[in-house]
Amino acid sequence: MSMVSKISIVENISKLMSDLKHVRNIAIIAHVHHGKTTLTDTLLVKAGLISKTVSGEVLYTNYEEIEKERRMTIKSADISLGFDYKGSEYIINLIDTPGHVDFGGHVTRSMRAVDGVVLVVDPVEGVMPQTETVLRTALKEKAKPVLFVNKVDRLISELKLTPEQTQERLLALINDINNLINKFCPEEFKGKWGVSVQGGSVAFGSAYDRWAVSSYIMQKYKINFKQVFEYMAKGEEGLAKLQEMAPIDEATLAMIVEHLPSPYEAQRYRIPQIWKGDLESEDGKAMLNADAKAKTNVVIFGVVYDQHSGEVAVGRVFSGTVKKGTELYMSGLERTEKVQQVGVFMGPDRVAVDEVPAGNIAAIVGLKDVFIGGTASENHITPFEEIRHYSQPVVAKAIEAKDTKDTAKLIEALRELQKEDPTLKVEINPETGEHIMRGLGELHLEIIETKIRDEFKIPIETSPPIVVYRETIENKVQDIEGKTPNKHSRFFVNVEPLEKGVVDMIETGIIKEGKPKGKQYLEELVKAGMPREEARNIYDVSNNSMLINATHGVQYLNEVLENLIIGFEEAVGDGPLAREKCTGIKVLITDATIHEDPVHRGPAQIIPAMRRPIYAGMITAGVVLLEPKQILTINIPQEYMSDVISLIQKKRGQILEENGIVQEGEAVTMRAKMPVAEVIKGFSNEIRSVTTGRAIWYFEYAGYEKMPAELQAAVVKDIRKRKGLPEQPPSASEFMD
Repeated sequence: MSMVSKISIVENISKLMSDLKHVRNIAIIAHVHHGKTTLTDTLLVKAGLISKTVSGEVLYTNYEEIEKERRMTIKSADISLGFDYKGSEYIINLIDTPGHVDFGGHVTRSMRAVDGVVLVVDPVEGVMPQTETVLRTALKEKAKPVLFVNKVDRLISELKLTPEQTQERLLALINDINNLINKFCPEEFKGKWGVSVQGGSVAFGSAYDRWAVSSYIMQKYKINFKQVFEYMAKGEEGLAKLQEMAPIDEATLAMIVEHLPSPYEAQRYRIPQIWKGDLESEDGKAMLNADAKAKTNVVIFGVVYDQHSGEVAVGRVFSGTVKKGTELYMSGLERTEKVQQVGVFMGPDRVAVDEVPAGNIAAIVGLKDVFIGGTASENHITPFEEIRHYSQPVVAKAIEAKDTKDTAKLIEALRELQKEDPTLKVEINPETGEHIMRGLGELHLEIIETKIRDEFKIPIETSPPIVVYRETIENKVQDIEGKTPNKHSRFFVNVEPLEKGVVDMIETGIIKEGKPKGKQYLEELVKAGMPREEARNIYDVSNNSMLINATHGVQYLNEVLENLIIGFEEAVGDGPLAREKCTGIKVLITDATIHEDPVHRGPAQIIPAMRRPIYAGMITAGVVLLEPKQILTINIPQEYMSDVISLIQKKRGQILEENGIVQEGEAVTMRAKMPVAEVIKGFSNEIRSVTTGRAIWYFEYAGYEKMPAELQAAVVKDIRKRKGLPEQPPSASEFMD
């Protein structure tokens, strides 16, 4: 479609934006290759953006070259569409999200922007790992689901099911989805957000073949399930009839409009979930009511780099109206920026509009150094809740420019890519000066490398994949002394494991990194097992670890507090065993003697006096290495089962006790927990070899677990050697001089 046509569509959309009852903010979510982007194409046909003849082939929202090559959604794509439904005009601000676990961060961020989701499921594969993950992510943000069962034709063409068996399969799948909804649904919507065919919140069909049925379609076109099955069995002739009597665009549109909420409805219950400010304040009331005439409040959920305009912030407008000249205060940056241009996205294109009112999604130019999850507001308000990602970086690679003159360009490229994708972590190895990029998996990093080479035109070299480990302790040690280099001040610390319940609270985002404000977490911490007195006196939270003041009446302690925190953060950010990040460490300052003269207690004195006793304490307590694990889900023919079990065991994997092996006819689905270190050692080639290429498998993040003691020494030695450190870890005495 020409740019002129897109502009005319956008002009129509911009006229309708303020009628919030006719606005829907939605995302299409699913496991990888279940058909999200193909389904999105069918809506683009309905909106007049693409031709019906290319629907399912063009994959319009996969507009990046790398997505086209791999036929896989890698980043979320935003698009605003206008529709006529029952004589009224509607706007659907749609986000097509990735399904691969390595790009799950895009799904998490998109959920902050939307009020509803269309969950797409392949009935042959059923509920897969990412199906559950993306649904859970949506429900956590109070985004209401509807269900589209795609690729229904596979039940007949591949599984050879009868009409009765097909119906049973579909009902069982709907039941599985409802069990998940009931499990993860917010308490207030339990029993209300389930999906059903009769209720109209389920459609099933084939996005590729452009047909779908739902209760709306059955009533309007007088078609029943038996007829659908008969048409499916008649080949091309039956398919043409199905497309006529069961148009997919109408089925999907009806489900979205009738069963997903408008911003006006959704913000009343979503705002208390994602914003912890005063709901009775001027801004609180404005956001609850999606008031376009109030002061502007926007949450940034995406950052796109444009070679002409620089950084473009993509945000959900919760109140007010964003337009050129609007001055917005940026949380975290502590400054005000002026909006230079505002627009809406049409897939690959950003089209300028005069303004974007509350309840819609805006592309904003002019907000410098913006970051995902940031709050942009006219008044200084409490920032929105942090966007927490479910998965964490578990694989790393060293990266450098082939030509040193490109180093500055590489640093800038990595900076831009990290802004677009916060699940990518980049840091410099102080020993070697090389850049280390950490990602959610091998594919994640492979895509980043491809973008640097193809989009930024920088020739690079990378290392083989490196596993990201963590360090922790299992025992506690008391009264470890740390002295300043000039011996004028000393600190005594206890180093012990942080209560598991408290670690869980940090990992799930209940407790934020940094210094807690007042006693905001006190009762939750006590419930999680932390002594009340300790919970009252938390100095800092960093790397799932805590620094606590357990002293009484120590002079000058507050005056050196900032440097004590820096020393603590350096220690837990770079552990003593293998210089990996720590987790689950509790450090209590129990006593201190601090020199009265500020000259003798500067950063160069205080920071090492805190960092060194923490290291000594960890080594004395017994520091251990934690390794990342993944859940492997693998589908294979039954004849290969014993060979696959042998391979999993060889790779230190463990078949899960619950639903570890499920057999259906000649097909077997196995689930096992695997160390990432073993997965990146040629697992793909080996599994293809033992199954003659007939295995289909997926991984999902499964957290960190203690490495077997008999393997730790060798792994630590390898890590230290790679980092240019002495191969033997330090002893506690080296930090206690």
